Amino acid sequence: MRFSELAGKEVISIDEGARLGIISETDLVIDTESGTIRSLIVPNRGTFLRRRTLVIPFHGIKKIGHDLIIVDLSTVEDEAKYLRELDLDG
Repeated sequence: MRFSELAGKEVISIDEGARLGIISETDLVIDTESGTIRSLIVPNRGTFLRRRTLVIPFHGIKKIGHDLIIVDLSTVEDEAKYLRELDLDG
């Protein structure tokens, strides 16, 4: 599946049925060696004091449909730990 096929799809939580964002508003972490998606990074719009970013690993994606992507929030990873593992700072 190409990124252009994902662009514009809504990301929906399977548990709550809540809209989390749109792929064009999220970041994809892609394994450059295999070309596979490692995770989705979804900026959560929560309240002013409770904003957090959701890191959803690829295995947390349950279904990719025509207009939406259904994800399981029980698979969300800790953002700080995940970014350290990716070593994005250095």
